[in-house]
Amino acid sequence: MSHNFPFGLSDPTCVNLNTASARDVTCYILYTGNEYNGNLGARISSVFVILFVSSAVTYFPVLATRVKRLRIPLYVYLFARYFGTGVIIATGFVHLLDPSYYEIGQNTCVGMTGGWYQYSWPPAIALATVMLTFLMEFLAERYVEKKYGISQHDNVNPTDNHLRSGSVDAAMLRYDLSRRRSVPASAHPEARDDRLELEPSSPQGGLPVSKNTQAVAQDDERDLEEEKDQAAALAFRQQIAAFLILEFGIIFHSVIIGLTLGTAGPEFSVLYPVIVFHQSFEGLGIGARLSAIPFPRRYSWMPWWLCAGYGLTTPIAIAIGLGLRTTYNSNSYTANVVSGLLDAISAGILIYTGLVELMARDFLFSPDRTNNDRKLAFMIISMLLGAGIMSLLGKWA
Repeated sequence: MSHNFPFGLSDPTCVNLNTASARDVTCYILYTGNEYNGNLGARISSVFVILFVSSAVTYFPVLATRVKRLRIPLYVYLFARYFGTGVIIATGFVHLLDPSYYEIGQNTCVGMTGGWYQYSWPPAIALATVMLTFLMEFLAERYVEKKYGISQHDNVNPTDNHLRSGSVDAAMLRYDLSRRRSVPASAHPEARDDRLELEPSSPQGGLPVSKNTQAVAQDDERDLEEEKDQAAALAFRQQIAAFLILEFGIIFHSVIIGLTLGTAGPEFSVLYPVIVFHQSFEGLGIGARLSAIPFPRRYSWMPWWLCAGYGLTTPIAIAIGLGLRTTYNSNSYTANVVSGLLDAISAGILIYTGLVELMARDFLFSPDRTNNDRKLAFMIISMLLGAGIMSLLGKWA
């Protein structure tokens, strides 16, 4: 009876070391074939469980800042936002960059083929992605600045700064206002804080106002509204581009995770709960980032659809994996090349976004950063907790 062995090895128990390449031998040792072992019912349930859980936690930070009737405590929102920041950073390093070494690194099956063995490609690809992401964001910001004639580095009034920064205080301002507007003002004696004083005050009643003065006041009010709209448009265009790059990287990773879960072998029972937590934590990061973007009214639908896009990606990938469950081999040469490249690219995107767009912008360079030490400590602890738990999950997935 003849056997068809992979990678050109006619019989791996009798190999001529003078003719067999190191790549062929290594690839055969690592080749495991399709590992699907049943549990179809549990795998089908994972589609719906991950869809519900990951979608729910992704929508949570967005709901907290945009739905007035939800009276979510401020510290619950802060925890979700900064826990998600830590998750994104840990995902880039632990769940993406490290696995790419095992897929296309120098001591792997792929790494012993052609030009792959001549250089350590995973960090180089991640570095190139970081630089490309930076250039894309910088050029987009310069384009918006030139078109609208406003720079985020200019000396402008505090309201515009809040609208443009994307910092936690900008999100907290909208969060506080939405909560206070949903109940009578008398229920909030503390409402007169420094952030709410940013709103333009109305003329004091009882004073005689001439028609000319009233017309000037109305013109000034219209000019102020136009400036606010222009600043909001600037903030939106600057931040939405960076967010779409972030979601692009996470979706790549989610597709690979879904295919892996749909075709996994005996390790499925461990991967299932781990990936539920994994996708939930990543969803918090996506939702937290969305919650700080000042979407114009005509784009009010966008955060809901972007959340749905993340929530649907992994379940769809799992369904595809189930369709290929008896033929797909995640350890094949082609699968390793594709997943290794995508992991390295996604790692660069998430590392740049997590360190620059989220951590550095909110804690180091934001002109609107809160000076409340209690809030700052809570935000930092939440971020460290997210990074720590997500790093721990890297032991299994």
